[in-house]
Amino acid sequence: MSIKRILLSARFWLAGPVAFLLSMITMMGMTVWFPKGEAAVDNIVMPLVLFPIIWAIIFFYAYLDSKIKRVALCFSALAGSHIVLLAFQFIK
Repeated sequence: MSIKRILLSARFWLAGPVAFLLSMITMMGMTVWFPKGEAAVDNIVMPLVLFPIIWAIIFFYAYLDSKIKRVALCFSALAGSHIVLLAFQFIK
């Protein structure tokens, strides 16, 4: 497989940079909906601890799903929902 063909592949972009950005957006959005806990830091610490797991799930889903359009749709829905959560958090 040539480098040009790999760089033109949608799966490469979805599983690479898009998966990393989506996991960062998900981690930031988790601070809004994750419970605070007794010390009021669980909603900040847990997304940081869970970041590698979130990235791995998103990465492997992008590579293993047979339909690339479904991957793009799921990624768009996940990113959109967390961006909206963050926007409402900063607006109020």
